[in-house]
Amino acid sequence: MTFPESPATVDDSGARTLYPRADRALDLRWWAAANYLTVGQIYLQDNPLLREPLRAEHIKPRLLGHWGTSPGLSMLYILLNRLIRTRDVSCLYVTGPGHGGPALVANAYLEGTYTEIYPKVSCDLDGLRRLFRQFSTPGGVPSHVSVQTPGSVHEGGELGYALTHAAGAAFDHPDLLVACVVGDGEAETGPLAASWRLPAFLNPRRDGAVLPVLHLNGYKISGPTVMGRMDDDANCRFLSGQGWDPLVVEGDDPSGVFSDLYSALSTAMDRIRANQELARSGSGRHDYTWPAVVLRTPKGWTGPRVVDGVQVEGTFRAHQVPLAAVRENPEHLAMLEAWMRAYRPEELFDQAGALVGEIAALAPVGDRRMSASPYANGGRLLRPLTLPPLERYALDIPAPGRSSYETTRPLGELLRDVTRATLRPQDGGGDFRLFCPDETSSNRLGAIFEATDRCWQLPVLPTDDHLSADGRVMEVLSEHLCEGWLEGYTLTGRHGMFASYEAFSMVSASMMVQHVKWLQHARQLPWREPVASLNVLLTSTCWRNDHNGFSHQGPGLIDAMVPLSPSVVRVWLPPDANCTLSIADHCLRSRDHVNLIVVDKQSHLQYLTLAEAQQHCADGASVWPWASAEEPAPGEPDGPDVVLACAGDVPTLEALAAAQLLRDHVPYLRVRFVNVVDLVALLPPDAHPHGMPAARFRALFPEDVDVVFAFHGYPRAVHQLLHGRPEPARFHVRGYTEHGTTTTPFDMVVLNKMSRYHLVLEALRRARRIPEGGAELGRNCRRMLERHHTWIREHLEDMPEVRDWTWQG
Repeated sequence: MTFPESPATVDDSGARTLYPRADRALDLRWWAAANYLTVGQIYLQDNPLLREPLRAEHIKPRLLGHWGTSPGLSMLYILLNRLIRTRDVSCLYVTGPGHGGPALVANAYLEGTYTEIYPKVSCDLDGLRRLFRQFSTPGGVPSHVSVQTPGSVHEGGELGYALTHAAGAAFDHPDLLVACVVGDGEAETGPLAASWRLPAFLNPRRDGAVLPVLHLNGYKISGPTVMGRMDDDANCRFLSGQGWDPLVVEGDDPSGVFSDLYSALSTAMDRIRANQELARSGSGRHDYTWPAVVLRTPKGWTGPRVVDGVQVEGTFRAHQVPLAAVRENPEHLAMLEAWMRAYRPEELFDQAGALVGEIAALAPVGDRRMSASPYANGGRLLRPLTLPPLERYALDIPAPGRSSYETTRPLGELLRDVTRATLRPQDGGGDFRLFCPDETSSNRLGAIFEATDRCWQLPVLPTDDHLSADGRVMEVLSEHLCEGWLEGYTLTGRHGMFASYEAFSMVSASMMVQHVKWLQHARQLPWREPVASLNVLLTSTCWRNDHNGFSHQGPGLIDAMVPLSPSVVRVWLPPDANCTLSIADHCLRSRDHVNLIVVDKQSHLQYLTLAEAQQHCADGASVWPWASAEEPAPGEPDGPDVVLACAGDVPTLEALAAAQLLRDHVPYLRVRFVNVVDLVALLPPDAHPHGMPAARFRALFPEDVDVVFAFHGYPRAVHQLLHGRPEPARFHVRGYTEHGTTTTPFDMVVLNKMSRYHLVLEALRRARRIPEGGAELGRNCRRMLERHHTWIREHLEDMPEVRDWTWQG
């Protein structure tokens, strides 16, 4: 519906009593100051307040930035500031059109926060000059609402994630309003389309509120937007169908739009608080609708209307730099000067270059400023998790490789107790959530349902299982939403884990890459407090998705993560349940990392006691003496003839079975068994903080000995990590090579030539000496591969000696 003028807010003169003309006039002056600073950042390197006529040498040599969305962003910013001051609201601003970075920097500067954090960008002429010169220039700040921007938790460079980040920020922050600008270009993306389903998961009893502002300026970079061309009724019907109650504001007269938008924001705040008061009074209702604003204003508002005879304002041509040839074209230079002087900078800034007092007074105070909000610097709010002793969950291992257990099930028990320990009894909120695309029980994490349910604000049927409004497991069949919710949740001061089928984690891989980039730069900013790490559990892995087939088999996220910032990325491949517990405990305690934990959910052989597992995980890689056989015969030199190495649960099983075959059939071949649990430990220490020192690497992998390496993922990932190590060509990696189908578990490793028989053949080929009986063992391995091929087609299951194999030692 179109937002009506309520008679209660209009006096006899036609002025809104809710928003007096004098207040509106002040807000319009702030808006003029923000727009002026935005234009200055895009264009100027000197003469910041136009105290002299504008000349070509005052213009930056490269003009970068985006003007089109910026006026709308700044208008919303100042009106939210008024709402904050009049209604005592804690507000976080999420900028979907992140290319409007100069607008958010301008507002942070006007609030004073920018100077507090970056004192060299002072509130005077010199500071203004620095503010302008630094934008999108070498050694300066990026063009988007980046991690360097105070008040930001969302860069908005890669579009689609604004509303899911806003939702993550609102979860379990009951006093927070998250104002989320959704650009009409971003609204065309898949992740954003899914994000509108938030009302099905937002609980007004314990959560804050998200106020989406769908900003329709009509255009992307070079063409119209879908929702921009849809009429208001169609947009409102769409939003209403997702659980939103839309308010429409549109126009091109600044004074009128300011009045209408502030009325809409005030009405939205009334509805939000009504929902929260009702929910927190114990009403038991769950059918809440939430306000949303549809804001339609011109693209490039208040900028040049026509340039070189072509309309710019209100078209796609206003998207970036409306006047592109200012240094070369005197007419463009004159137009820029007239444009900037139209904001009357001499009335906005005093002689020293500071914002005049009556405008500066519009900013909220202290942490109420959106640019200074602790919610946007989540480490300020972060509380350490209470993690129970791992001994409660550890498996008893009387002998390695003899007993099997579902590897992730003990982790589910740990997460259950972490959830219990973080619950707020007064409202059901807390500091930890599990995010998962409808696979929590499938991933053997179902013990968490002993502590909580799946979060669900829609009707619950008697046939449903563990669904409730107060549930803390966030299950939605969208990897984008799970990843984005967790990112927003951790960036605003909480903890969590995202559990996904391994292959489908690639759906949200690009989001994870962007989060790594954010954390990488955040670690370089002393004012950004550390936040909880992003913990991603990849299970239902490629090797054991034999029942689902080729579409479910893909370890590619490892390859996407390994090349990224070594200060942030960690990749863990636990071989068993106790190692998984040790790694999870470490990851949940860590800060500013992206932890990738890759382990299958199915029943696997278990190897290490908890104490052994903790030491192994701390080392990152180690020799397993019980699986090695490298005692030299009398008169022979020390050291192995070949090294069997492995990383991952199924590769560990196959490598151990290969070691057993070598021990049984060629007992005089000296074999060292090395398991790698911290994948990035393979890197040199100057390439990663976890990189093994050269001496330790040589101790595990002697330089004159070949290594047969069974690896969970694509072999190239290990080869990439080994670059820079001595003689990397001696590493012969077997891993997943894109051969898959619906078949048996063992057939998966056979198809990819990582079976125990392939590993034995490779070890015999690469060993420093050919042992007695080696040729016969090789022939036996080939016979077994042929037998396997026939057996599974006749019996439809793996051979008993493979299916029931255990380590004999």
